[in-house]
Amino acid sequence: MTQTPIQETAKTPAQIHGHGERKWWHFFTFSTDHKVIGIQYIVTSFIFYCIGGVMAELVRTELRTPEVDFVTPEVYNSLFTLHATIMIFLWIVPAGAGFANYLIPLMIGARDMAFPKLNAVAFWMIPPAGVLLIASLAVGDAPDAGWTSYPPLSLVTGQVGEAIWIMSVLILGTSSILGAINFLATILKMRVPSMGIHDMPLFCWAMLATSALVLISTPVLAAGLILLSFDLIAGTAFFNPSGGGDPIVYQHMFWFYSHPAVYIMILPFFGCISEILPIHSRKPIFGYKAIAYSSLAISFLGLIVWAHHMFTSGIPGWLRMFFMITTMIIAVPTGIKIFGWLATIWGGKISLNTPMLFAVGFLGTFVIGGISGVMLAAVPFDIHVHDTYFVVAHLHYVLFGGSVLGIFAAIYHWFPKMTGRMYNEFWGRVHCILTVVGLNMTFLPMHKLGLMGMNRRIAQYDPQFTFINEICTYGSYILAVSTLPFIINAIWSWLYGKEAGDNPWKALTLEWMTTSPPAIENFDPLPVLVTGPYAYGVHNTSETPTPSQSEPTLTPAG
Repeated sequence: MTQTPIQETAKTPAQIHGHGERKWWHFFTFSTDHKVIGIQYIVTSFIFYCIGGVMAELVRTELRTPEVDFVTPEVYNSLFTLHATIMIFLWIVPAGAGFANYLIPLMIGARDMAFPKLNAVAFWMIPPAGVLLIASLAVGDAPDAGWTSYPPLSLVTGQVGEAIWIMSVLILGTSSILGAINFLATILKMRVPSMGIHDMPLFCWAMLATSALVLISTPVLAAGLILLSFDLIAGTAFFNPSGGGDPIVYQHMFWFYSHPAVYIMILPFFGCISEILPIHSRKPIFGYKAIAYSSLAISFLGLIVWAHHMFTSGIPGWLRMFFMITTMIIAVPTGIKIFGWLATIWGGKISLNTPMLFAVGFLGTFVIGGISGVMLAAVPFDIHVHDTYFVVAHLHYVLFGGSVLGIFAAIYHWFPKMTGRMYNEFWGRVHCILTVVGLNMTFLPMHKLGLMGMNRRIAQYDPQFTFINEICTYGSYILAVSTLPFIINAIWSWLYGKEAGDNPWKALTLEWMTTSPPAIENFDPLPVLVTGPYAYGVHNTSETPTPSQSEPTLTPAG
């Protein structure tokens, strides 16, 4: 069966760059070009990542010693509240949307997204929401109830900042919903006629699963936050126990979104890893359909695991048992992906370049986070380590070791396509090594802290935890420094890097079959698929040469 893509015979780079060439100011305008919007998403989210990272460094500096000697407890509470909110809603989620915006039309042979103006609106909701969120620090009553914003605490502390926090998250959630509608419509309705559902790159499958999760779960969070704002501003008692409200209902509404949010943050980068590993191993992906449908399985199961965050909240035993089982089961489709990826690189002609190094780092660190997740799924264990640093370690191994390493792997992999230039390989590797070392030095010892009983979200702690906290703090400084070679490398390479050519990786998916960077409307004429997206080294008896023999070719439509 014909699967997916190859190379185009349309216009040359010189022809395309001579017509409709983008200028730097186009990236600061209300553009409807999905590629411009994708880069706007990625760059904007990275700026917020740096801001959230500064907040994380301030938190870790306070925790270097057991006494409160760097910031006040109130400022500390606000810092970790905004750090988590920024990293989730303004870094990882929009970064995934950025790659989806840039890649989906290119991967399926479309000229743009299904709803270009809606696409632009979805992006331009993010900067004001982010500025609003950060400005809440300046109101003198900043949000300090954590990113979970549990009532009744969120109703009695930082009330003005809490209202701003709710408004910001509602705007960001709306942006996410608009993006998900666009991704679904584009993938399902705008593929080139020769691309069947099983011919799509695995990144598109990952975004199908992600978008479905967003559309189902985000409105529930929005409803919960609107009701919380009524309690906060209008004095109602939906969740306020002093007026007969039930704060546990809020927890159910919050986690019905916020655990699927973990998969919303990781699934796009599962898709990126599925694209990167075959290319840099020069092998077909192992178990295409298994990996594709495991994304849908994760999307479905992700909707029925939320209450494992609430094992200590007094929910009935039978409910604990149900959510313990479903949480353990969701490790199965995730394991299918891990084994598929390992089988893909096994015996391959591996190129240990920067995207591949980040992808391999992703595999190792995410597995650690996955194993600790299965541990936390067990009710007896979870009760003992709930709200300790064991949970903080697990969270960061999944979201930093998984999502953030996936983001960097994707940036380096598609950097030549987005900019037309190659990054500096040496500094890319330096970035990778510093990041992986800093990641493990910061978060691996936190497992021990949690098992010893250190609670999270506290600025002052028992002196017995001092040494491990010092290690974690110094590791966080390495993580901070690791960002510098990336920023310098990205800017310098974009301006002065070696020209990449259209397909420097000799890849087979459609985005590599147009110019680098692509033309305004991607393809002219539209492509027709003649081989699979991962057919590396596969013998082809037709007249079309295989990738192992020569550069692939793509037949124009019509």
